[in-house]
Amino acid sequence: MKMAKKVDEFEGVNFEVLFTGRSNVGKSSIMREITGKKVKVGKRPGVTLKPTHIRNSDLLITDLPGFGFMSGVKDHKQDLVKDEIVRYIEQNAERISIAVLVIDGAVFLDLVKRWEGRNEIPVDIEIFELFRELDVDIILAVNKTDKIEDSELNNTLDGICDKLNMLPPWRQWINIVAPVCAKKGDIKSLKSLIRQRLHDAKRDDLFKYF
Repeated sequence: MKMAKKVDEFEGVNFEVLFTGRSNVGKSSIMREITGKKVKVGKRPGVTLKPTHIRNSDLLITDLPGFGFMSGVKDHKQDLVKDEIVRYIEQNAERISIAVLVIDGAVFLDLVKRWEGRNEIPVDIEIFELFRELDVDIILAVNKTDKIEDSELNNTLDGICDKLNMLPPWRQWINIVAPVCAKKGDIKSLKSLIRQRLHDAKRDDLFKYF
């Protein structure tokens, strides 16, 4: 009996845009603003380990599960989520054209401070460094800027860049850092960086999806 050939669901994909980030940073809201489509999410954080995909022609937009602390989710499950995220990134690094790491700009520095107090590195920073090691083009979407005082925004962004080994001031990194507020629909800087990368790759035909 002839065995059926396994179908590769990603066959023909030439451009993948990946979104990842800690739970509750507003990643799904950003993706909804970016794509105009509602992203399927679990009833509570940590429920799903599988990425969600949106396919348009040879473009694949991927939403990875949220990582980090999740209320009501056991530690081993949280570690499993992280492992699955890292595995997906490593296995598909050559296909990932753009990686968008979403962080909560209002709490990121406090979060890093807590982890450093335990002599540990936050998963956000590990993921950022992983993209760099794999030479994946990365954009840092700093969300929830509405919760940061206007007078403190530049200092906060400088501090975030410093923790990610990008020498401040943050404006040196405007090709990587995109301050956004998905709640208010303000994602212009992120959309601009994505479109610039599409243009550089001679893929202006994909503008209609972003």
